Amino acid sequence: MLMAVLHIVSRSPRESRALEDCLVRAGKGDAVLLIEDAVYAAVDGADIEAVLKSAPGRVRFYALGPDLDKRGVDASKVAEAIRIVDYGGFVDLTAECRLVQSWF
Repeated sequence: MLMAVLHIVSRSPRESRALEDCLVRAGKGDAVLLIEDAVYAAVDGADIEAVLKSAPGRVRFYALGPDLDKRGVDASKVAEAIRIVDYGGFVDLTAECRLVQSWF
């Protein structure tokens, strides 16, 4: 089954409202992939955690593992609601979704 939209967010929630804006528009069955500095939002207890918790069940969350590594974010610190994927998983998500929307 194809997911509706893959939302790719690349900016840190401390410097941009991209993730919040994305979640306002994300619909049931969509996926949100955190890449680059947006992976900071994946950390359990992060300031954006309440925003992430507002969408579970209707949106699936992913974080790009190599970007977590590059920023020194330990995978054990990632919130339970967020699945870590590698580059192959990133490609799989793009193939599983009908549309891809990037948020800066």
